[in-house]
Amino acid sequence: MMSKELNMSMKTGKGWIDIGKADLADGFLEIAMSSIEKLYAKLLKGSDGEADIHVHKADVEKNLFKVLSYQAESAVAQGDFQKAVMCVQRCKDMLMKLPKETCYLSILCYNFGVETYEWKRYEQSSFWLSQSYDIGKMDMKYSVGKEMQAKVLRLLATAYFEWDCNLYLDKALKAVSLANQENLHPAGVFLKVKILLKSGASDEDINSAVAEFLHHEMSLDFCLNTAKLLLEHGRESVGFDFLKSVPERFESSPDLGKIALLHIEFLLQNKRELLAKQKVEEIIIGHYTGKQLLPEALNRLHIILWDRAAKHYEAKSYSEALHWYNYSVSFYTPGQIDQNLAKLQRNMASCYLHLKQVDKAKEAVKEAERCDPNSIFTKFCVYKIAVMEKDTDKAVEAVIEMGKLAEKLSQHEDRLRVDENTGTNLLSLAAQIALENEQQVVAIKALEYLSEHLQDCRQLFAALKCLVRLMLSKFMAENEDKRDEDINSMLTYLTLAHKRLAESFTEEKFTGDMRILEAHWFRKVAWNLAVQFRGYPEKMRDFFLLSFKLSQFCPSDKAVLIAQKTCLLMAAAVDLEMGRQVTPSEQTELLTQALQHLQACKEIWKVLKLTGDFAKDPTDTLLLLYEFEARSKLNDPTLHNLMESVWEQPQTEVKTLEIIASLAMESPARYPVLCKKALKSALNLHRKQPVIDAVKFSKCLHSLINLSLPTGLTDLDACVLQEVWHYFEDALSVVSSTDAYPEMEILWLMTRAWNTGIFQYTVGKYKEAEQWCGLGMRLLNHLGSLKKSYEGHMIGLYSEVLDKLDRAKRFLPNEEE
Repeated sequence: MMSKELNMSMKTGKGWIDIGKADLADGFLEIAMSSIEKLYAKLLKGSDGEADIHVHKADVEKNLFKVLSYQAESAVAQGDFQKAVMCVQRCKDMLMKLPKETCYLSILCYNFGVETYEWKRYEQSSFWLSQSYDIGKMDMKYSVGKEMQAKVLRLLATAYFEWDCNLYLDKALKAVSLANQENLHPAGVFLKVKILLKSGASDEDINSAVAEFLHHEMSLDFCLNTAKLLLEHGRESVGFDFLKSVPERFESSPDLGKIALLHIEFLLQNKRELLAKQKVEEIIIGHYTGKQLLPEALNRLHIILWDRAAKHYEAKSYSEALHWYNYSVSFYTPGQIDQNLAKLQRNMASCYLHLKQVDKAKEAVKEAERCDPNSIFTKFCVYKIAVMEKDTDKAVEAVIEMGKLAEKLSQHEDRLRVDENTGTNLLSLAAQIALENEQQVVAIKALEYLSEHLQDCRQLFAALKCLVRLMLSKFMAENEDKRDEDINSMLTYLTLAHKRLAESFTEEKFTGDMRILEAHWFRKVAWNLAVQFRGYPEKMRDFFLLSFKLSQFCPSDKAVLIAQKTCLLMAAAVDLEMGRQVTPSEQTELLTQALQHLQACKEIWKVLKLTGDFAKDPTDTLLLLYEFEARSKLNDPTLHNLMESVWEQPQTEVKTLEIIASLAMESPARYPVLCKKALKSALNLHRKQPVIDAVKFSKCLHSLINLSLPTGLTDLDACVLQEVWHYFEDALSVVSSTDAYPEMEILWLMTRAWNTGIFQYTVGKYKEAEQWCGLGMRLLNHLGSLKKSYEGHMIGLYSEVLDKLDRAKRFLPNEEE
């Protein structure tokens, strides 16, 4: 029963350790230890034969060894170093009785050394590894073997090396030397060389260490890694000598090229470029004499060559860069089609362009087009040459091709081969090159394509700003017949800016402050363009509306509200102006648009008036006049409601009333009653002035009389005549009181009064005729220089009229009888 409990406790404890829950194992291991102690005590008290006692005692000791080793495992897992040491020491003391457990305990200590090494507890690791090595030597019959002992010592040397190389250098060297004595292994030799290099050992000592394995079978990669280690630590003499000896050992290896590549790399790193070139040329000769590199090695060589060429390119040593690129070209066969060859030719073309060797650059680009005709990079090379040759048409054509390819790249799902920003980066560079070469048309085309593909808001707005400036400059320099297209382009740019500002709310990197700054810039530009294009009314309106829309992304402070109000007023004004010159159907659309702008403007104006004193601001008047014009010409039934509010306002200006009167009769509007009411109101205001402005008064009265007494009418109502008579009396009153009344207006009044009298006379209304003709004669007296021209004729006629009137009167009583 006790033996069964012991086995269960041991297995359960070990199980918990194996699944990483060592803390749960301790209790079961304690139970197992207690069971072992009880079994041992029972054996000592037992009455069985002595031989049986020895057998049972040996079993108990084996179980005790196991439990102690399990407890050591648990302690290491939980970081209890002292307990683990104590348990292992007890196990170690039992090896005299249990020699077969030597291998197990040695490996157990090695595992502890590995774990603590991985945790960077180098002191503990070195202890466990030393223990592993020592235990492994205790009984050669049951030892772990030389290979394992060497492995232990190599890790021990590594632990000392990483713990503190300076302090434990001797111990590290001793451990690795012992390892190599136990079992010479590439890793041991490599480690020894590494430690010696770190310690600053002489070349002689390092040579001795390297010589240890020269007579043993080592892999090519191991030899290369050793050479690389030596060269990386600046031991050129030892490293290159060793590297030179390696080919002899691997003459038949297909990977022999790796040695030459490493040689070339380190020659270049040590700025021994001439020797590196010689090595490359040797490989090229070998390539054409049956000693080709393996594909992997050849690819590596191309990378080395391109990297060296790129360094010379960056240093502006373009001829030297071409030298290295030509080495790479040497490995391609004539007519070969390869995308890397296309890239190589493009790079060479760039070098030729910097060297002003345009013809050679063209040849290289032609070869690149043959290898990779649909490459945006190749089109970019074509573009650069066209710009250099100032071939605008070809440059624009190349940009268009780049734009199309950029669109394809952005839609391509597999973007591993070409970075998704390649298209935009190249278009951006194309624009920059065009600007540097003062090729405005080409720069505009590049920026237009760029703006279509840019995802980054900041880059897009920078491109659009540049486009606006360039296009405005182009506009100013062009003939009138080409300007419409330029204006439309600028409208397109600003429309795109508005669209992207609206979309930018979802972009984390584009902050609210950035959006406001950009919106301010574009709204001001739209405003300035609207003002500049006042000769193009429709475009002016569109720019004002864009400025308004863009301003909606800005904080609604007073300045922005004023700008918004003005934009909408100007847009409405343009729509009204255009409406006067188009067909009825077009006019209806324009007038309806104007009303929409005015309604939005009213809402803004309400808010704006709360921010300060706008007593002298004409906005209320303009809103009234624009709305009146739009509604009157649309025959809007709400027009009379609008005017009711006007009649109720005592502060309405004379000029406003006169304009309303004019608009009320402007085709297609016809509202004579409204017109007359407005003119009467205006006259009343004129009369209330301290000093009547005779000129303005005369014009207003002229309009009122014309409206009330149209020329050419043959039948006038007595009421109408009575009304008009009062207007003439008003005029005579003012004429009599001032010399400022325009003489031509007096003449016009005199003529209208006289003609009305003559008309009354012809229809037999003698009394009315005398009244109106008399009015005309009174007005004649107020004429100045013109009086003489009319006086004789009128007096004669007036006498004739009076005479006829007298005669007519004599017949009247008889007729009455």
